Amino acid sequence: MTKINFKTLLPITAFLMLFLISCGKSYSPEQKKYIAEIETFRKQKNLQFLKDPNSPFNQDPKAVFHPLNYYDVNPDFVFKSKLIEYSKKDTITIYGTQGEERKAVRFGYLTFTYNNKPYKLNVYENKTGNGQKYYSIWFTDKTTNKETYGVGRYLEFEKRDDPNFVYTIDFNLAFNPYCAYSSNFTCAIPTREDYIDLAIEAGEKKFHE
Repeated sequence: MTKINFKTLLPITAFLMLFLISCGKSYSPEQKKYIAEIETFRKQKNLQFLKDPNSPFNQDPKAVFHPLNYYDVNPDFVFKSKLIEYSKKDTITIYGTQGEERKAVRFGYLTFTYNNKPYKLNVYENKTGNGQKYYSIWFTDKTTNKETYGVGRYLEFEKRDDPNFVYTIDFNLAFNPYCAYSSNFTCAIPTREDYIDLAIEAGEKKFHE
């Protein structure tokens, strides 16, 4: 058996560590601050899901909590866009995961460019039971049903009245709907038009591996 000379390996190991560090992505102070803020937000969401009586884990006794799964925070998946309204706002049928039909208005869309290729993100107008309007973004992408939840993921969206307002599209905040944690909940299924032909390796991953 050949004896391993650890004294010889030490310089090689040190070189490899330096090489890996040098290959690692460096971030500006602003990006580091942003990454820390997102990581703090994720820790707070874990605590909320664990303690909030309205969370799916406290509403469904069969839903067992563990910390949510995420991609590493990636500042490259943050974009800016104005909201472009569709000239014809079609009312379409959206299906829920329990088979129910819902109506939603395809209101407009946001745009972003990644690796020099343009993409579109639909924004839907919905109404609560008492007629109050709210807006939703849901999407699927190349990670769907692989690293991320098979139904799709959502983004929060608060519409502003200013047509020149510039919105932030932050895929690090992409999240799973409640039906990802418990079958007691139903959630809107993104349509074929909501597919983004890109692997969005940011935001929340599958909860159940």
